[in-house]
Amino acid sequence: MTEDSETYKLWRIKKTILKMCRDRGYLVMQKELDQTLDEFKESVGDPPSRKDLLMVVNHEEDPADMLYVFFPEEEKVNMKTIRAYVDQMQQDHTYKAILVLQDRGLTPAAKTAIAELSYKYTLECFFENELMVNITEHELVPQHIVLTQEEKKELLDRYRLKESQLPKMQVSDPVSRYYGLRRGQVVRINRPSETAGRYITYRIVVTRVPCLVSLLVSKRKIGIVGLAEDCCSRGKRGLKPTKKRFTSVSQSSAVIS
Repeated sequence: MTEDSETYKLWRIKKTILKMCRDRGYLVMQKELDQTLDEFKESVGDPPSRKDLLMVVNHEEDPADMLYVFFPEEEKVNMKTIRAYVDQMQQDHTYKAILVLQDRGLTPAAKTAIAELSYKYTLECFFENELMVNITEHELVPQHIVLTQEEKKELLDRYRLKESQLPKMQVSDPVSRYYGLRRGQVVRINRPSETAGRYITYRIVVTRVPCLVSLLVSKRKIGIVGLAEDCCSRGKRGLKPTKKRFTSVSQSSAVIS
């Protein structure tokens, strides 16, 4: 990769990171978002050093809530680098960080270190190629709004729903990762509609989406024994197992998708 293309790539990545921080509620100056490629070169050099791209941002509602953004220089980040980052965070009483990784990612030891430190420190990892484009600006990605705990409670009370009845969104979903969502958080999704003008859905973030059979059993709509007996009995008669359509567990069109 030429120096020009490397500089351009890091400029694009920095813009995406800044917008991500802003969308998470952190303070980002507009002039940083509007920074041109030439201004970027003047501020960090051409080609830039990744360590000079280090960012620290404070949350709008809680200045003590800080987020570090590290750009490791190594193509494959090792445990020593992770420990150095955590030491730096510890000195500043910061517990959240984003790591912008190159193609080779993390060593197994670094992955283990991040997992072991997760009880206290949140270290999110993004590959550079993932940040070349801001996925939330794509025309096919609808607007996502993260609900506060109060808004979530109001939603559940209004429709008399349990958390388990809301449609699911995995924590590993690209949009979940962009907003740094955690298990139990709820997002409101605004989609354009040709008939209604706007169609609103809700999603609750989960660590994994339960399989269909487990979901149906948990909702007591069908039992595993009954399903097995139906398949076996029809198989013996040379018939294909029946296909049934199951209705959504949601109680309002506002939360079905």
